[in-house]
Amino acid sequence: MDYGYRKVACVTFDVKIGKTEANKESILGVLKSTVNDDIDVLVFPELCITGYTCADMFLRKELTDKALTALLDIAKETEIDDRIVVVGLPVRNEGKLYNCAAFLSEGEILAVIPKTYLPNYSEFYEKRWFSSALDTMMDSVLIDGKEIPFGTDIIVETSDGMKIGCEICEDLWVITPPSNALASAGANIIVNPSASNEIVSKKEYRRNLVAMQSGSCNVAYVYSSAGSGESTTDVIYSGHHIIAECGSVKNEGTAYFINEPVITTALIDIEKIENDQIKINSYRQEELKPVRFIYLERDNKKELLPDGVNAYPFVPADKERRKERCEEILRLQATGLACRLKKTGMKKAVIGISGGLDSTLALLVTKEAFDMLGYPSKDIIAITMPGFGTTKQTKTSADGLMELVGADARTIDITASCRQHMKDIGQAEDCYDVTYENIQARERTKILMNIANKVGGLVVGTGDLSELALGWCTYNGDHMSMYAVNVSIPKTLVKFIIETYAEEKASPEMRDVLIGVCNTIISPELLPPDKDGNIKQATEGTIGKYDLHDFFLYNFVRNGFSREKIGKLALKAFPDIPEKQIEDTLDIFMKRFRTNQFKRSCIPDGPKVGTVALSPRGDWRMPSDYEG
Repeated sequence: MDYGYRKVACVTFDVKIGKTEANKESILGVLKSTVNDDIDVLVFPELCITGYTCADMFLRKELTDKALTALLDIAKETEIDDRIVVVGLPVRNEGKLYNCAAFLSEGEILAVIPKTYLPNYSEFYEKRWFSSALDTMMDSVLIDGKEIPFGTDIIVETSDGMKIGCEICEDLWVITPPSNALASAGANIIVNPSASNEIVSKKEYRRNLVAMQSGSCNVAYVYSSAGSGESTTDVIYSGHHIIAECGSVKNEGTAYFINEPVITTALIDIEKIENDQIKINSYRQEELKPVRFIYLERDNKKELLPDGVNAYPFVPADKERRKERCEEILRLQATGLACRLKKTGMKKAVIGISGGLDSTLALLVTKEAFDMLGYPSKDIIAITMPGFGTTKQTKTSADGLMELVGADARTIDITASCRQHMKDIGQAEDCYDVTYENIQARERTKILMNIANKVGGLVVGTGDLSELALGWCTYNGDHMSMYAVNVSIPKTLVKFIIETYAEEKASPEMRDVLIGVCNTIISPELLPPDKDGNIKQATEGTIGKYDLHDFFLYNFVRNGFSREKIGKLALKAFPDIPEKQIEDTLDIFMKRFRTNQFKRSCIPDGPKVGTVALSPRGDWRMPSDYEG
């Protein structure tokens, strides 16, 4: 099964300036030593066959002739497999000299790409020796009696889905890089053989530049720069390798001082890239330039999968970054609610408090919004509505939260009204079915809505993104509100936002309550507790772990992956969870996601805070009766 992953590599070796034979042997050594490493694309630095710092020696025909001879020898070595190898060398054509990158595979020179933008400032002096690709009048170059495609308008397309374009070093640093046009024409990988010298802070700038270009073009970007062998006179080279994908750096390395070749690899996801290109296609709304495609048949039967898969794609692994993310999300939520209150002229909010994670976060958001507006906390009408499944633990948490926030705390017991409704519709009190559960959820929503009408306030919704994806909410019950502040927050992130608030903003008393909420089992508390008064109804015991559901949600909606690919990645991400449990939970996710679109089609407004959201007005449009 081809899951869309391709392995790319940046290679820097100890280049010998002007010694083409030695550099050829180094390149061949790398090709031989990596033949069994499942690498699809190898990118060597700019002018690596001769060295970048040859200066006026580039003007000597003997050097360029030797470089071509070495290129032919390297190309022949690629007969052993169907990897694509990119090397740099000077090439004479049309009576001019060009700084070029050559694509090699299966014993052939596929294409030669000349550099467009030649740096000619500070330590750079390339216009002394080279002509720009803008000066060329021919679309081919004669090498060893064969016409080879020549130009910047070339994409090498393979039968297994790679579409590779090339720009060289300075080409990336200009206002309109050639990769813009290549990506607009469908390239999903951009390679950049480079010779970028090192000065203080340039490395960070270069990393950001590559990451941003990969993001703005929706491509994988493979940047391979020259190493310490090029260091001479006044310049130092660090062999900076950067592999980025759609805005994120997948791997990075340096080779400040080397004797042996340094190789940096990463798996890039062609399927994810192409899904993004189809979905986020505004970057193609420009005048398209003609592009030539060089097609290559590849016998790729490798089932590549990444070794490490992030099990929690919604949650940053770094603690400091996670804290910043959680604080930012809380600000976004509060800002959205504050704007809704201000623009509607409402000065009161009504919210149901269960003592669980979601209502706790919603209450904190409401408090922050009221603080932004300068409204008194007493105008937050927080209502706990104990029912048949409410336990002492959650009731105590709810009471403590409402008091510590300073809200107008109210308790309305719904058991009597639910019993009356059961009697009215002929529902047995000991029949613990979905009707039994939903009667309670709708009774609570009715109370919130009617009190909001009574006080002229706005009902703040508490349901989260994970529940919405699964349809784990009662239609026209907790499914409904006037503004749903948690609507784009997944369950795995809710807990971290609350914990961050507890650590950074809460009083000691509030912190204790919040930590207690975070440690409480996730439950709607709609079924009676056990004989000891503890929560009996565990949500994850019914539908599976939210850790898995959020992983499935991200990869299904954000990345557009197939069910099979999501399952394979989940096995990598959760090695301690049995395969059957993962498969069973994935079945639940796929079925519930498909069959519960009707609930998502009529959800209330709520703040979008991340790249995955399910609002039918912006992010997710799906027929309610989809059968695929």
